Amino acid sequence: MRPITGSIVALVTPMHPDGSVDYDTFKALIDWHVAEGTNCVGVVGTTGESPTVSMAENCELIRVAVEHAAGRVPILAGTGANNTLEAIELARYAKQVGADAHLSVVPYYNKPSQDGIVAHYRAITEAVDLPLMLYNVPGRTVADLQPDTALRCAELPGVFGIKEATGNIERAAYLIKHAPAGYAIYSGDDGTAPSLMLMGGAGVVSVTANVAPRLMARMCAAALQGDVATATALHFTLLGLHQALFCEPSPAPTKWALSRLGRCNNALRLPLLPLTDAGQARVEAALREAQQL
Repeated sequence: MRPITGSIVALVTPMHPDGSVDYDTFKALIDWHVAEGTNCVGVVGTTGESPTVSMAENCELIRVAVEHAAGRVPILAGTGANNTLEAIELARYAKQVGADAHLSVVPYYNKPSQDGIVAHYRAITEAVDLPLMLYNVPGRTVADLQPDTALRCAELPGVFGIKEATGNIERAAYLIKHAPAGYAIYSGDDGTAPSLMLMGGAGVVSVTANVAPRLMARMCAAALQGDVATATALHFTLLGLHQALFCEPSPAPTKWALSRLGRCNNALRLPLLPLTDAGQARVEAALREAQQL
């Protein structure tokens, strides 16, 4: 696997006004991220509206991303599901089309036990030989991959790291302290990203990178190099965006910001709604504070 460190964009899935996937804009966004210095492109994750894309669309987005990136940047394919067989099917497809790695979320809604989560990931790694990043986001899944369970999963073949999206920096520190060699900890929250990297984390799977990719890449590079002053200054520049992009259900604020920047349509699939006028004002102010407008 090519090393995956630094700024990993959790890329939106651009759509036409009728809700169909806009593959041309999807390709253009990948080109923009390559030019801006994003270190890895993550596709069909939560920010990519994975809950409302079909299996066929999920596969096609992975295929198009790999084909269009053409090796210029690693592709992290979203393959998560609360049905283990479906997660395996998506992972097999990602492997088949040449994704560099895949991201698989803790099974949501059906509330598996800790042993059930381990069994889920074991089944995936035994079925598919493709580097796997675990994804713990209990605010969305309800099921919480506990730190010691995450370390158990580190022993599974092919598991190279975890996207830790609890926002709990103490938990992230525990994982970094006890992680075995070759097991990387990634922030799943832009707000904790520099602190996590300065303690030894490998990067961030970032929502903010969608709208400020160059600044996020620079911030991550500084943090990974131990340049506290630069990382902190860039983090403070981006802090308003980190907060504003979650002022309403994600990715509505991010898609509106991208439409404001002329990068994609402001189109989402139900049950998500477009950003309200109040939300637009807040995101507009954050874009200006981060000097993106």
